[in-house]
Amino acid sequence: MIKVGIIGATGYAGNELVRLLLGHKEAEIVWLGSKSYVDKPYSSVYGNMFKLIDDVCKGDSLKELAEEADVVFTATPQGFLGGILDEDILSKTKVIDLSADFRIKDLATYEAWYGIKHGSPQFIEEAVYGLCEINRDKVKGARLIANPGCYPTCSFLSIYPLIKEGIIDPDTVIIDAKSGTSGAGRGAKTDNLYCEVNESIKAYGVASHRHTPEIEEQLGYAAGKKITLNFTPHLVPMNRGILVTAYANMSKKLGYDEVKSVYDKYYDDEYFVRVLPMDVFPQTKWVEGSNFADVNFKIDERTGRIIMMGAIDNVVKGAAGQAIQNMNIMFGLDEKEGLALAPMFP
Repeated sequence: MIKVGIIGATGYAGNELVRLLLGHKEAEIVWLGSKSYVDKPYSSVYGNMFKLIDDVCKGDSLKELAEEADVVFTATPQGFLGGILDEDILSKTKVIDLSADFRIKDLATYEAWYGIKHGSPQFIEEAVYGLCEINRDKVKGARLIANPGCYPTCSFLSIYPLIKEGIIDPDTVIIDAKSGTSGAGRGAKTDNLYCEVNESIKAYGVASHRHTPEIEEQLGYAAGKKITLNFTPHLVPMNRGILVTAYANMSKKLGYDEVKSVYDKYYDDEYFVRVLPMDVFPQTKWVEGSNFADVNFKIDERTGRIIMMGAIDNVVKGAAGQAIQNMNIMFGLDEKEGLALAPMFP
């Protein structure tokens, strides 16, 4: 059994890690780390775990945990792992980080967008960006995984094949994205109160959202050049889900079948990426509670542009599910172990 530790187990992504790992045949949770709930029963923090988890919450000492766990998930705020990671820790355990601390390769870009000084930049180059469908071979031998952000995961999977094949002009990409409120975390915030979000939708982080450089950097690798794009996220009054609608000019005139064959080339063998039939467009409800990413496209003959769409559950494929998918790859397990769950409906 793989001994698993979770730091940040009492956040939404941390709880989703616990939920999914309970159904994992090859993993055992040995540490439920929390800064705010030390010594409190985990099931008192999350009532859905009553009679499923008897353990109490422990602290957030990564050094201590590294002695006990084969792999550690850090579902923590930005700056936590970057402030404490050292060679001694990585020599004893593998780390899968759900924060942004090691996602962006350019240190100056990370520090500018996140407004914090990186405490362990020596590991940025080593960290593997854990988008499983694209970097699977690199994940296999990694000690440190930078688990992608939720918006970047959905955006990238929706757009990647067409950028990689030169079918769209990367300089014309515009991404409109919408997320449920769980994406903001479990901490109490006035902007996320029921009365603030119910019966409303709003744009936020306009021209300044921290996932922008992550999306640009990763799509830039696919395009083979630096990319600058518009990314606008919106908050919608639902618990889970991300819907991305992206737009770009086509670099060549292609028909539906030709574009569909490109998506099939990249995703036919990918269990967790579902390319939908013609004129069936992604909905967050059809991926809720699952590790699936649904994608599709529509060619707009009138404007010469293509519309690329994707939907994921932000807490699963956008966080905990993808992290476990990375763990499965790292340890040579069936990639679907613990994750082969049908989406919930309704």
